[in-house]
Amino acid sequence: MSVVIPDEILTAAKMSEAELKLEIAILLYQKSKISTGTARRLAGMNLIEFQKELASRGICINYDVEDFQNDLETLKRLGDL
Repeated sequence: MSVVIPDEILTAAKMSEAELKLEIAILLYQKSKISTGTARRLAGMNLIEFQKELASRGICINYDVEDFQNDLETLKRLGDL
């Protein structure tokens, strides 16, 4: 599904497309609607950039058991654990 936002809305908000995507990503992330990975992809950022953006806004990183387990699996797959 694609959402089309008219240029007039971006102009009225004085935002670029990238800025709007970031705001949407952060809002959905804060509401626990999307994961960190999904949010950072929507925002067009790597994980560290997205985490820095959250920190600059005073937003806590959602990190639960599932995230921890995913990190462990990644480390195992990479041979770091």
